[in-house]
Amino acid sequence: MPRTTSARRTVVLSAALALLTAGCTAGGGAGQASDGSKTMTFLTFETPNLDAAYWDAAIARASKAVPGVKIKKLVAPSADRNTYVKQLAASGQLPDIMISVSPDGLAQSGKLAAWPAATLDDYVSPQSNPIGGKIYQLPYNTQPTPLVYYNKTLFRAAGITAAPTTYKDFLADCAALKKKGVNPLVVGGGGKDTWADGFPLIAAVGTDVYAKDPHWLAERRAGKRKFTDATFTSALNKVEKLAGSGYIDRSGLSRDYASTEQAFRDGKGAMYPMGSWFAASADSKKPPFDVGVFAWPGDNGADTVPAYTGGGISVSSSAPDVKLAQKWSAAFMLDKQNLDASVRSDGSLIAVKGYTPPTTMGPVYKATVKIYQDAARRGSVVNAFSVETGDTGLVPGLSDKLWAGTAELIAGRTSAGALARRLDGEWAKDAG
Repeated sequence: MPRTTSARRTVVLSAALALLTAGCTAGGGAGQASDGSKTMTFLTFETPNLDAAYWDAAIARASKAVPGVKIKKLVAPSADRNTYVKQLAASGQLPDIMISVSPDGLAQSGKLAAWPAATLDDYVSPQSNPIGGKIYQLPYNTQPTPLVYYNKTLFRAAGITAAPTTYKDFLADCAALKKKGVNPLVVGGGGKDTWADGFPLIAAVGTDVYAKDPHWLAERRAGKRKFTDATFTSALNKVEKLAGSGYIDRSGLSRDYASTEQAFRDGKGAMYPMGSWFAASADSKKPPFDVGVFAWPGDNGADTVPAYTGGGISVSSSAPDVKLAQKWSAAFMLDKQNLDASVRSDGSLIAVKGYTPPTTMGPVYKATVKIYQDAARRGSVVNAFSVETGDTGLVPGLSDKLWAGTAELIAGRTSAGALARRLDGEWAKDAG
């Protein structure tokens, strides 16, 4: 998901590729060791929640469960692992195993191995994000993207006694906060993290587009819809008006993802639209105020929750032993300690049959889960726009342009209509 500016990305990727080329054979794996075991590369990523210690312990447990595999851990040089993996693939250095990497583009070009149906039986949503009817990424984790986390102290100071349940209420709360000199919405998107500006738009698409037509993006792929359609433009208009009203601090666009979270923690804004992974952070490193959470409301109520189920491991079709790599990957994904650690560290809503989270999870996580479960019972969970992949996702290459355009929209350098027209033009180019 995360993105990187082109100049910085070129320098970082060039250095990383040079190091990777020096340490691995073509195809990513290091082949067979002298003891008969297979050495395979595993691309991970590190965040404040998922640090090196988390990955090392998780890898060790899976390797113990599946003898004969030696893992060489690789760490993406930035949060933009999708672009990084495409660079590796183009140079013949695709990792053997990779987690939370979009399979789009890779699967269609034959670079990934499809998961056997029997392996998918362990998952709640086994057919999430198909590509050509096949699954290339294990669907182990559901992430509402976004919900709105809020500072209860700042709400009370502005006379707000409850979370908004309609968009009209939401705008009234924004106005009340601004009148008190409080920035209503904390939004980032600077440097390598352009993607972080997208959460208000993802939310607005969920309430204005997907709630009415959950298959809108699949229909866009089929040529039946356009970004210039009134339905989609209404979502862009909402983001434009939030920024134009001063409810999104435009100067915040210079902040990267970590700095944006810190700004919310430091009380530099009242509401933080963010993925459910923030819940773990809010509970484990409690800010100096109580954190509440609500679903971004639509015009008729807070019924819609955008979410993505996926995020698991994909395996290269060129791995030294594809079946062994998939066996190891399945063990990694289904290990109870690994799943518990993912819940504690990243606020994961595990989509594995029979799984229950640790009973010690904190109040923000529990409130996050309740919002998702209530929406699921109502049948009002929709795809998270731009996060969904496969046959119903954006065409490869469009998301970078989408978030760059969204930054311009928030900054006031373009309009909703102009951005919609640009997106249709870029779609035509990227779709070929």
